[in-house]
Amino acid sequence: MMTDPIADMLTRIRNAQMSKKHTVVIPFSKVKFVIAEILSTAGYVGKIEKKDGMPAMIEMELKYNGSRPAITSIKRESSPGHRVYRKVDELPRILNGYGIAIVSTSQGIMTGDDAKKKSIGGEVICSVY
Repeated sequence: MMTDPIADMLTRIRNAQMSKKHTVVIPFSKVKFVIAEILSTAGYVGKIEKKDGMPAMIEMELKYNGSRPAITSIKRESSPGHRVYRKVDELPRILNGYGIAIVSTSQGIMTGDDAKKKSIGGEVICSVY
């Protein structure tokens, strides 16, 4: 049984990039799909696709700048055993604005910048740069 599916997702992305894979397949969940969409919108990964079947999967295209992965660091900030909540003015600024923080708010999962614009805090899921 998996205790932290989001950490598993981030580890799969990290491992696939280290072994220079072009795609990575992750077990589907709505939360993970939204996180994948945010990574795609921010330009860290290519297109994402939900593959139906038993079990449903998310297929994610990985991006590289030459031979270097587009994602230099992808780090889990909040875990089931240690939740990290931040008020709007305490939301982290990743790499002076070059990276993104993915935050789970009362209005859904979004980047830290979007949460600041809507002036809502929430649980910091992960940071990416």
